[in-house]
Amino acid sequence: MSKEAYPILNKIESPSDLKKLDSAQLLLLSEELRQFIVSIVSVHGGHFGASLGVVELTIALHYVFNTPSDPLVWDVGHQAYGHKILTGRRDAFETNRKYKGISGFPKIDESKYDAFGVGHSSTSIGAALGMSIASKLKGENNKQHIAVIGDGALTGGQAFEALNHAGTSDSNLLVVLNDNCMSIDPNVGALKEYLTDITTSHTYNKIKDEVWDLLGKFSKFGPNAQAVVKKVENAIKSSMLEQSNYFESLNFRYFGPVDGHDVEHLVKILEDLKDIPGPKILHCITKKGKGYQPAEDGDTTKWHAPGVFNKDTGKIFQVTKSKAEAPKYQDVFGHTIIELAEKNEKIVGVTPAMPTGSSLKYMMEVMPDRTFDVGIAEQHAVTFSAGMATQGLTPFCNIYSTFMQRSFDQVVHDVAIQNLSVIFCLDRAGLVGEDGPTHHGAYDIAYFKCIPNMIVSAPMNEEELRNLMYTAQEKNHGPFSIRYPRGKGVMPEWKTDFKSIEIGRGRKLRDGKDIAILSFGHVGNYANEVCNDYDKEGFHIAHYDLRFAKPLDRDMLHEVFSNYNHIITLEDGCISGGIGSSVLEFMSDHLYSACVYRLGIPDEFIEHGPQKQLHKDCGFDPEGIKTKIEEIKSSMKLAI
Repeated sequence: MSKEAYPILNKIESPSDLKKLDSAQLLLLSEELRQFIVSIVSVHGGHFGASLGVVELTIALHYVFNTPSDPLVWDVGHQAYGHKILTGRRDAFETNRKYKGISGFPKIDESKYDAFGVGHSSTSIGAALGMSIASKLKGENNKQHIAVIGDGALTGGQAFEALNHAGTSDSNLLVVLNDNCMSIDPNVGALKEYLTDITTSHTYNKIKDEVWDLLGKFSKFGPNAQAVVKKVENAIKSSMLEQSNYFESLNFRYFGPVDGHDVEHLVKILEDLKDIPGPKILHCITKKGKGYQPAEDGDTTKWHAPGVFNKDTGKIFQVTKSKAEAPKYQDVFGHTIIELAEKNEKIVGVTPAMPTGSSLKYMMEVMPDRTFDVGIAEQHAVTFSAGMATQGLTPFCNIYSTFMQRSFDQVVHDVAIQNLSVIFCLDRAGLVGEDGPTHHGAYDIAYFKCIPNMIVSAPMNEEELRNLMYTAQEKNHGPFSIRYPRGKGVMPEWKTDFKSIEIGRGRKLRDGKDIAILSFGHVGNYANEVCNDYDKEGFHIAHYDLRFAKPLDRDMLHEVFSNYNHIITLEDGCISGGIGSSVLEFMSDHLYSACVYRLGIPDEFIEHGPQKQLHKDCGFDPEGIKTKIEEIKSSMKLAI
């Protein structure tokens, strides 16, 4: 990037450089930082709207507080691009979310300024509170602890739990509520309405301003001025909003709402708040995409992560399709559930704040009374679905695999123990790519197959996804999970007729000799490609699609172990406790003897990068499968 284009920003290597600026320079820096983010993201992609919305807030926080000594914790991390740029990663920002580059989220081992690693929502208050309590125990009483959380993330139950605890802790904690009235999709829930009421109450804001004006004109209030104002404010909030301030009821000192784009005012407010002890909350009103007109005026969901776009025109570049392409798995789900719901009136759709990402939005458009976006509340989504199941409905609860981790107890306690027919559609299963380890859906096979009553399945292609969805809703099977990856399938002509699948029955796709591959899910297409290549060489490998991790197709496994001495298991999930482990257990339980080679995600956290690259790194892409086959062939020759 041109040095001349960013004369102030290019001098900022750390927050200590930031503190040398005057208020006028902070205004210029805000503009430069915003333009820098636009320039980089437009070319390289990434999350966008959220970071533009907190430019001024980010500058003010680093200007006022002594980071990293004063820990600054960002919730989710979509909005942390400005933070990264101001803390020594400006020149590396072009590598954001790229393979071997910097992470798209705050990451504790990437920078001392990233006080806490994030990626999932609603964690910032609890983490900052823990840091604050730790500081008290160590006698570090002058340290500040700041949690920045959005109004969408604030709907998560964990945030409420942390607020409840913090209010009794007398901790030196500042919660900055970044209120843009949006999560990825439009925010929902009563708290959102409450925040909106505070923000838009003209009477409240008018009277508040008048009180401050009077306070400035008349010195007779003396040292009790703040107490007078507080009493007046509380009275106004109670009368105008017909309820007490929620945060103050939790023993938080509430300040706001304030303009989150007025950097000079934010600096003054934050300087004042440093001197106020105990838990406090600053309510900032911001706008996603602030300062970039196409993002401000356009679809906020689309501009959350728009991909590559023309920064001058705002036109988002679309990949031109040269021929018919296979659809995304999420879209197959979105259109298929409508087909099923049109024939089965018991079907309802549930998602925790991801109707667009899961494609449940299609059903929401045509059947709004039968689709439910519960906000960023995965635990509630599961128990809510369980409640509907007790009344004879058939909920399809669509949650990303990585977020389903948050609901494990609810799946066990509220669904599985009661053997309720809730259908879990786990989108983004496996390695998701550029979002990295916080978002990889690596563990659902392992943590679901250990739960009694649970059916665990995965389709190899779009037709299989449709058939599994059809099978799951045919009758009450109990808890039923269907996992599928991020991205496209393999069938351009995907809209096939529905067929029922026998629970626990796999498919033999081809016979072979010496070696058998047992695949689970979409990665079976890698195995199919490899088998085709070896067929051309006259070396025939058997291929079985398991379909179900639980219950296993025992008849099929008996056939495999009776005929093959070398067996490769293939899965886009963690090897520890995965499908390969189940096959080994079967072999041991039935006293078979064979060489079993497990390909999948190793026992480590996989960093961000393109999906295919990560599959290669983990050794289960087509080349990795071939490498393993060649090793087996070599061992077979040696044995001869």
